[in-house]
Amino acid sequence: MAAEWICRALRDGALAGEHAPALTIKDSITSPLGFDVFAHVLSQHSTNISAGKSQSRGLVLVAFCRSPSFYLDLLNKRGLDTASSHQWIRILDCYTDPLGWKDRLAESASATKLSHEGLNMASIRGNVKDIDSVYSSIISLGKGFVEQGNVRFCVAIDSVNEMLRYASLSSVAGLISSLRCCDQISSVFWFYHADLCEERVTAVLDYMSTMAASIEPLIQFANRQRSNSENLSLLDQNFTRGKLHLRCKRRNGRVRVMFEDIHIGQSGINFTSASCEDGVINQGLLPKVQFNLQLSEKELKDRAKVVLPFEHQGNGKPVQIYDGRKSLTDGKYEIAPVSTGISDTDKESSKGEIIYFRDSEDEMPDSDEDPDDDLDI
Repeated sequence: MAAEWICRALRDGALAGEHAPALTIKDSITSPLGFDVFAHVLSQHSTNISAGKSQSRGLVLVAFCRSPSFYLDLLNKRGLDTASSHQWIRILDCYTDPLGWKDRLAESASATKLSHEGLNMASIRGNVKDIDSVYSSIISLGKGFVEQGNVRFCVAIDSVNEMLRYASLSSVAGLISSLRCCDQISSVFWFYHADLCEERVTAVLDYMSTMAASIEPLIQFANRQRSNSENLSLLDQNFTRGKLHLRCKRRNGRVRVMFEDIHIGQSGINFTSASCEDGVINQGLLPKVQFNLQLSEKELKDRAKVVLPFEHQGNGKPVQIYDGRKSLTDGKYEIAPVSTGISDTDKESSKGEIIYFRDSEDEMPDSDEDPDDDLDI
């Protein structure tokens, strides 16, 4: 399943000498379920970290679109002990005062401000426009885990859209690249709304990620059909149902694509295997070309009737075929009959035959074989 694949990849982390795996989660206004997937991945990865089942021993959450207290309540509802959360999670508060106005009034913009809710929360130093300050704050919070030993920590960013409001694309991409290259970081994942970004932003974020998870609407309509009240009621189902499309880049260069259905219920988010009705998913993976890659039923029947060149149709009767290995001019050689099921009377009624003569008696027997057969192609 796609969701399990994501959680397992983040849990395993990075190998020695490799960049940290990166996950991007994106959605759109037609299927706004991306943050639910982000919250699910965050809670599952936090569970693995708190239980000691992950390569990372801590999590640094960069909160742009939600308050730190929201995430503590979220983890508490998912069954995690938030009382001891300071041992495995640090939250960088970029939500309460992103531009540092409160710190300027208090004349303490250069110091890290700890919140009243615990030592696992800290506000951004300065403001979020300074990407170098954001990176330094993330590494500073992660040092609390690294000092405990030679361990790594994970970084989660809840909204790249908010970062792009204050900083340029090159700065944000440089931050993500620096996080992936850091030896102390095991994995990075982030979330953003794709329809609020330009195409070049989406292309850059997808290129930098090893796993790209996009939320697609389960029911799609054309623009002219949205005015129908019945279609609008069906379109509302996209707010509780969707399809998770996961594209993974493996270490060997291959790409794996997975699909999964999403349903938001009272108990939370649920993932089920994607329905493959009429081969819609399989056909969607085929390249878009101007000719048909599939055979119709009539074409399949016609292909089954074709007699292959080397498929002898003798109906159990013998037939003599010269194997091309003996010279007809040499009297001591005789044409060896090969039984293939055609009688002499049938041979007389045959339309034609092909007899092969070797060019020279000096030829090696291997010369009759494929000259490229020994090549490793």
